[in-house]
Amino acid sequence: MVLSGPGGVGKSQLAASLARELRDQELSDEARLDVLVWVRATGTDQVISAYAEAAARLRLTGVSQDDEDGAAQLFLRWLTATGRRWLVVLDDITDPAAVRDWWPDSGAGRGWVLATSRREDAQLSGQGRTLVRIGLYTDTEARAYLKRRLTDAGHAHLHDPTSAGELAAELGHLPLALGHAAAYLINKRPTMADYLTLLRDTGNRLSELLPASADTEGYGRPVTTSLLLSLDAVEQADTSRLARPLLHLASLMDPLGHPVTAWTTPEALSHLRTARPPQRRLLRKRHHPVTQTEVYTALECLRTYALITQDTAAAPLRMHALTARAVREIISPKTLSTVARAAADAIVSLWPVLDHENRELSATLRANAIHVDRHTLSALWSPSTHICLFQVSRTLTEAGLYRQAVEYDLAMVDRSIKIHGPDHPDTLNARNNLAVSYYSAGQHKKGLELGEQVLADRERILGISHPATIEARNNVANSYDSAGHLEKALALRERTLADFERIYGLDHPDTLTARSGLAVSYNRAGRTQEAVKLGKRVLADQERILGFDHPSTLDARINVAIFQCEVGRFQEAVELGKRVLTDRERVLGADHPDTLDARSNLAIFYSEAGLIEEAVELGEQVLADREQFLGSGHPHTLRARSNLAVSYSIVGRSEEAVELGKQVLADREQFLGSDHPSTIDARHNLAVFRDVAAGIEQLDKAKPATAPDLQPLSDPPPQPI
Repeated sequence: MVLSGPGGVGKSQLAASLARELRDQELSDEARLDVLVWVRATGTDQVISAYAEAAARLRLTGVSQDDEDGAAQLFLRWLTATGRRWLVVLDDITDPAAVRDWWPDSGAGRGWVLATSRREDAQLSGQGRTLVRIGLYTDTEARAYLKRRLTDAGHAHLHDPTSAGELAAELGHLPLALGHAAAYLINKRPTMADYLTLLRDTGNRLSELLPASADTEGYGRPVTTSLLLSLDAVEQADTSRLARPLLHLASLMDPLGHPVTAWTTPEALSHLRTARPPQRRLLRKRHHPVTQTEVYTALECLRTYALITQDTAAAPLRMHALTARAVREIISPKTLSTVARAAADAIVSLWPVLDHENRELSATLRANAIHVDRHTLSALWSPSTHICLFQVSRTLTEAGLYRQAVEYDLAMVDRSIKIHGPDHPDTLNARNNLAVSYYSAGQHKKGLELGEQVLADRERILGISHPATIEARNNVANSYDSAGHLEKALALRERTLADFERIYGLDHPDTLTARSGLAVSYNRAGRTQEAVKLGKRVLADQERILGFDHPSTLDARINVAIFQCEVGRFQEAVELGKRVLTDRERVLGADHPDTLDARSNLAIFYSEAGLIEEAVELGEQVLADREQFLGSGHPHTLRARSNLAVSYSIVGRSEEAVELGKQVLADREQFLGSDHPSTIDARHNLAVFRDVAAGIEQLDKAKPATAPDLQPLSDPPPQPI
């Protein structure tokens, strides 16, 4: 049997425990263990020496002190023929080929071989051998170990149930590391929370936090040494000389996994070409191109020695968090920035143009970009902010993760100001992204205030005609629209469109977005015929340039449906609304914010077309979805609540309409202020609902001011970075 797994999971400890149990148990003469041989099997010489010593201890006939090899062969033959019960432990096999000819044969069936190895390749199985993979502790096991270890040492007070789970997670549930950490706590007596703080500080080295003196469980090596023990063997077996550079790159990535294709991108291959050590000094300045085959060969070598793991050839690559940290600690500070930016370049090269094209990949790349930044201090910020950090912000917004986008952008702005200063272009870009995230998250007042500041700063620093300034102006126009400043929004949109047409041309995506925004402003300003005409032009252009399923095309199509509804073409609006909802569910997913918008608009189209029961049913679904995904205070949730209240009143569910109306008014007063146009509409609506409930007015004579409250997709333009 072969126990296989990475360093620190306790393979040798498990083998030793079993050997001691077999040695010490009281059995009959027929079943007792007569011979136990423990062999350090990292090389052939060690095996031969151990076998020769065993032969001498057994006083086998023909053993000569001058012939170790012959003595070892005698011992192997004795194991095959003896009737005595024996166990041979081959601990830490580094090269299966080196011990192939020295693997004992059970012969009479009285003996067993137990081996341990970091490797998991096919050479260790077959010929009657069973490969058993030893993994990490589960969370429950890790917590239980910490509690028992501290309690047994008489320091139960050091165990903190709240921090224990965090400590176990930080150490990756690695038995070796948990054993060292527990001993450190016993020796130094810090609280678990304080130790966690030390551990999370990347300025502290593992050798200080998990020292060799804390090896009270008998693992035999310091943590860092144990984790990287097989690196020398890897480099000896790796003919490509890429294993170490690839290990450096992988150590910066998310322990939960990164795409293996990252290391075969042109950016990664270019870095690896100069990062791998030269074969001979004469060729030091000649860096031969790196092939994909060489990369996969090196990765296979790293997998074989369990420095990385991968379930299938296409599955993500993973590296244990502590192994990654140990690797990062051996990267030269002079090269860390180069390695970090190479990893970030590889991440960007894989990023989908649009988040919905591959959401899982986009989410994985976001996590990895954040990890690279976290583990390399300011490497991705100097001399300029790497584009992958802006990509994180953009895709959080595209994925509808608005709150996360705000949190991320707040931190990014703060860091950019500290590193670059407040007027640096990268800081302006970060502040602009934060303004857009505020807007998307429904914090329109903050978005407007910050957007106006960014616009003023860009005009001052970059000039009024710079493309980044024009994009900031378009963002402010969006905020004006949402705040009800329709004339200001319309003026800015007309100016922005003219600027984009002049700089980018008529068919540039930013120009199309600006034209779409102007159509929305026309509609909100009551210029509905102009909105219909311009909206149809935008839709035709988007279909021609971007395709029928592009999110911007779907935005344009729903806008046309809204404009049709405004001019009384309700059936056309319903048909277009159904099409957009179906397309968004297929392209973006059923829970994407844009899909929720489409569902909301269709509910209103139903209402305007007189299909009230359909409107109520869909409106209830929309409100539930809004509350779940956006929260009760988001403007879109307030709008959904208001729309449903109108539908309730129309179908005679007056009491429910009044209750919802009260909630809408209270929310809008809280989030928008008492004088906001939407708050005034909500106040009027509630009065109408109460009159209808009391039988004073019919709804068709006192129509709510915000019905229908349609939701054009005049989202902010793409991020400047």
